[in-house]
Amino acid sequence: MKKSERAEIVRKILDKTYPETPIPLDHKDIFTLLIAVLLSAQCTDERVNQVTPKLFKLASTPEKMSKLSQEKIYNIIKPCGLGPKKSKAIKSLSLILVKEYNSIVPNNFEDLEKLPGVGHKTASVVMSQGFGVPAFAVDTHIHRLAQRWGLTNGKNVKKTEADLKKLFNKSTWNKLHLQIIFWGREFCQAKACYGLECSICSSCYPKRIKPFAHKKP
Repeated sequence: MKKSERAEIVRKILDKTYPETPIPLDHKDIFTLLIAVLLSAQCTDERVNQVTPKLFKLASTPEKMSKLSQEKIYNIIKPCGLGPKKSKAIKSLSLILVKEYNSIVPNNFEDLEKLPGVGHKTASVVMSQGFGVPAFAVDTHIHRLAQRWGLTNGKNVKKTEADLKKLFNKSTWNKLHLQIIFWGREFCQAKACYGLECSICSSCYPKRIKPFAHKKP
């Protein structure tokens, strides 16, 4: 089976399973989305959604966030993990947005990735979910599944992103990003399926017998 044929199987099953793709992180606008995405690094969306209401009640704009002490931010976001690093980034990027961007989150990758704590994956999520610009943010779920489904060799996250962009129409990227994450959480977890059990894995590789060992990002 060709890679393009497996990609079509993936697309059809995901579209049937997840016709709607609500953004899993609660937010009010692009700034609060940016903060929520930053907090989601090595943390579940559920945990982030438990923490952000308290934070956003105190500060939901760059101006208000920049006036909070780093310690205050840290005490609220601590349950999300990496508290010292994330609180410093939130405080710093809020100050930068106020001083350099008129308190407006930039709508391009170059400026977003200059902000403290904002890497390519975070910028991709903000660009796609916040601004509606086609992007294909690759997280651990997508990196794992793309390998199990034979869509990439999994050399690294950058290569996985490039391979997926080649296989799927640009107009589907934003939706697919969420669909694959949803599937990874529900049917093809890191310590389950192993490339053998879920309907996408078994459809892409019906003759696979041994558990598939994916490369970690």
